[in-house]
Amino acid sequence: MPQHVQGVIAPGKNEPVRVETIVIPDPGPGEAVVKVQACGVCHTDLHYKQGGINDEFPFLLGHEAAGVVESVGEGVTDVAPGDFVILNWRAVCGQCRACLRGRPWYCFDTHNAEQKMTLLDGTELSPALGIGAFAEKTLVAAGQCTKVDPEVSPAVAGLLGCGVMAGIGAAINTGQVGRGDSVAVIGCGGVGDAAIAGARLAGAARIIAVDIDDRKLETAKSMGATHTVNSRSTDPVEAIRELTGGNGADVVIEAVGRPETYQQAFYARDLAGTVVLVGVPTPEMRLELPLLDVFGRGGSLKSSWYGDCLPSRDFPMLVDLHQQGRLDLAAFVTETIGLGDIEQAFGRMHDGDVLRSVVVF
Repeated sequence: MPQHVQGVIAPGKNEPVRVETIVIPDPGPGEAVVKVQACGVCHTDLHYKQGGINDEFPFLLGHEAAGVVESVGEGVTDVAPGDFVILNWRAVCGQCRACLRGRPWYCFDTHNAEQKMTLLDGTELSPALGIGAFAEKTLVAAGQCTKVDPEVSPAVAGLLGCGVMAGIGAAINTGQVGRGDSVAVIGCGGVGDAAIAGARLAGAARIIAVDIDDRKLETAKSMGATHTVNSRSTDPVEAIRELTGGNGADVVIEAVGRPETYQQAFYARDLAGTVVLVGVPTPEMRLELPLLDVFGRGGSLKSSWYGDCLPSRDFPMLVDLHQQGRLDLAAFVTETIGLGDIEQAFGRMHDGDVLRSVVVF
């Protein structure tokens, strides 16, 4: 029988979000209903609200979440009612050419729930990243549920569903940071700080944080940065080279998503070094680089989508590292809020006042 719950929708482009009653259908084949316990406020949700993703309003926002499986549909065997799960927005299919080649983190046919959640009047909702977790309960594909140790705090666990995983994965999975490497991270918001934490986990010897906000640079130090550069007053390319013996960093992670900062990342890497783009650009942005420089500097230019993560592999591992005291996920939680506080949380996030606001149910 369909359930009525409270959730936060973005009704139209740049309109204030509001709390509405959401209709959650019973799970169909391959689907699960999850009782959400916590959900982080991510920049991607703000992009949805601003119309930067697409125009399929109204959106049911929220995607960086953890909770408990309440019910499952026919054919679901990987999760069961009562399981504590982190929601992921890339449920791998297991059958596409990437999966069959043993690279499921590149899955080309990820899927979401088939049924639609709606408003009371029957208006269909577009769930953010196929999740829609700014709601007391949500309907997802069962493959979007990843079981982890239920002893971990939901407010902490949910962050692995998007931003923290994107940053850590950009360093470890995409950038393949190794012991003794030098790493520069441009942009020290939640994703950039997670990349710094990932570089520290991987054993990087020198981790250079770059931002225009001294507050963010101080936070980056607490996450593992060994050096900081305020690029408002200092040329970051020259500073990174100076801090790496004149060579440039082995891995430069661009966590802003702008052509200017990407060019800085490109020229701040060592010869044959790696640039990882994890910041999300907007559709109109264009990049211009001398092709000879692309050829002459060698190395790799990579983009990192969701940190090239495989949720079934990476989420439990990172939860274990957190519980062992080796990865301080709690440091990313600046504040906990209620459903009615999300519009204000967007403002604090835009102003750089928080790493993460987390809605707790």
